[in-house]
Amino acid sequence: MADTTARKLHIVMFPWLAFGHMIPFLELAKLIAQKGHKISFISTPKNIERLPKLPPDLVTPDLISFIKVPLPLVENLPENAEATVDLPTDQGPYLKVAYDSLQETVARFLEESAPDWVFYDFAPYWLGPVAAKLNIPSVNYCVMAAYVLAFLGPMEDADRKGPEDWTVSPKWVPFPSPVAFRYYEFMKIIGSFRENESGVSDVDRFKLSIQGCDVLAVKSCYEFEPEWLKLLEDLHRKPVIPVGHLPPTPYENGGKDEAWTEMKEWLDKRKKGSVLFVGFGSEAKLSQDELTEIALGVELSGLPFFWVLRKQRVFSHSEMIELPDGFEERTKGGGVVWTRWAPQVKILSHDAVGGYLMHSGLGSVVEAVQFGKALILLTFYADQGLNARVLEEKKMGYAVPRNERDGRFTRDAVAESVRLVMVEEEGKVYRDKVKEMRGVFGDRDKQDRYVDNLLTRLQQIQKERKAKAALIENGDN
Repeated sequence: MADTTARKLHIVMFPWLAFGHMIPFLELAKLIAQKGHKISFISTPKNIERLPKLPPDLVTPDLISFIKVPLPLVENLPENAEATVDLPTDQGPYLKVAYDSLQETVARFLEESAPDWVFYDFAPYWLGPVAAKLNIPSVNYCVMAAYVLAFLGPMEDADRKGPEDWTVSPKWVPFPSPVAFRYYEFMKIIGSFRENESGVSDVDRFKLSIQGCDVLAVKSCYEFEPEWLKLLEDLHRKPVIPVGHLPPTPYENGGKDEAWTEMKEWLDKRKKGSVLFVGFGSEAKLSQDELTEIALGVELSGLPFFWVLRKQRVFSHSEMIELPDGFEERTKGGGVVWTRWAPQVKILSHDAVGGYLMHSGLGSVVEAVQFGKALILLTFYADQGLNARVLEEKKMGYAVPRNERDGRFTRDAVAESVRLVMVEEEGKVYRDKVKEMRGVFGDRDKQDRYVDNLLTRLQQIQKERKAKAALIENGDN
């Protein structure tokens, strides 16, 4: 347990401008603040306004303060775009250009506030060295699993030259592992491995962020991936601290309760475990063909469904994607397509929901497994393919079959996968396994112990740094 007599910490947090990153930073901030420590959470004004609302007793100068830093205007970046959700995929690098230009502002805040620690994301690869110059220890907090970072490998990696090299387990993984991209998954994110308009590739941002920090914190736990957490320490030779999976806690979102009331009334009329929840988050950019096959597959499954659908453009000049003609009319009564904000955690917690057709993003996986919902996996971007390999290996999810080269899938494959996992006897192994894993992902007491351990380790490291500095000073004298 954490030493409650130890001096309280002041921690600055600076996440990347994506809600899949900001929200895990906010969850960790909330848990740390509940133990009496101070958090300064830095982001842009629009993003701070859009974050889930925290309990009022935590939003105080002594606990959680939101530090609003305006995002500079950058050529080719739309004026009101402050997060990845605001942009088509091809404009993402310009958001990083604007983000990098916050370096001086963030450095000034660190110098003036003199925090005990700064927690930063993969994107501000420059922040570790900035903090070091100010004698502020830093934590690179990764919201992805340890196996993702370990798969990316050490700073120098001359062996992987072509796409096929990323479809096999790398040489530094000393145990049998399924963690690797499918060819189509890698080709979809190949731009992340190349220098972009910001001058730095996304993969180099990950590696430089780890290289520049004092401590690597990972949204993970020993019960889920102990061998990968150890491998990370071996690869990078610095402390690796899991912070738990951070199962989300309910937030009050003001006037949005009416939306949940409407959803709950519909769900309450369905049999326990009968409803398929469909949702691919705010970051997945589906093509028209993909949306069509998913919709017709869901229809073919014959199961009642609740689909939270964010209609968006894939690229800046493309047309808005649409559901197939007549889909909503044909499925009326048996299914709901919801295009507004939706309380995903509340939906997944409802007894009527039995399965979740999803993108394999780790945050959504945690949300589903804490309520024992069976997973049907359809990956689209980033680390989702690597997550899917692990979930398949552990029998926690079943991936929709796809063409290995181009990633195409059919409506029949969607329908058959959904029915397998939710209805058929053959899929009982997946339904049972997620129920078994509820304790790993959703145990609040276990999560609390991970936060206690994090704070204890940070306080210990801080004491060691001060003792070492005192020895050096005394030696000089």
